[in-house]
Amino acid sequence: MVGVIFITNFRKTFGFKGCSDLIAAFVLGKVEAGKDEDVLKEVRKLAGVRSAVPTYGVYDLHVEVSFKDMEELDSFIFEKIRRIPGIKETVTLIAFKGI
Repeated sequence: MVGVIFITNFRKTFGFKGCSDLIAAFVLGKVEAGKDEDVLKEVRKLAGVRSAVPTYGVYDLHVEVSFKDMEELDSFIFEKIRRIPGIKETVTLIAFKGI
């Protein structure tokens, strides 16, 4: 599995007021056939999820998340999203501040 890692100041990059510096990430997921709707419902319930949408192409799911630190992001990936029945694979892209 290949992933690209970047770091950001979420508040400045995405314009959220009142937020401290957060780690922003995009999680791409492959989902078992026929499980798309169930997986989407479960993902949207998770803390830290800003949006979750089904997608066409190589990945079936695009999830935008934000957390206060890498430990919370790690917990989300390894203890929550990857344990949802129907999730086959994930790739995490951690956003950076931008150019």
